Amino acid sequence: MKRYRCISKGKVQGVWYRRAIQEMANATGFKGYVRNLPDGTVESVVDADETSLETFKKILYEGSPMSAVLEVVCEEVASGTPFESFEVVR
Repeated sequence: MKRYRCISKGKVQGVWYRRAIQEMANATGFKGYVRNLPDGTVESVVDADETSLETFKKILYEGSPMSAVLEVVCEEVASGTPFESFEVVR
């Protein structure tokens, strides 16, 4: 299991994107968090293996009905304390 930081770009703020990601991530067993960034993008951090990372990226591209995701960029980051669930961070 590795930790990944993903940045979602496009119409992802003010369109219920974070809530949709949280619901889909929890429904499929992912653990981590999602939050808005000041530059208009959304950051998601998740613990996943390489195969499940692809599934998580599909969730990020799906988003909410009002979102329009143009790009998702993920990179491996240092692992920390394991997450207990998938949360929206404000």
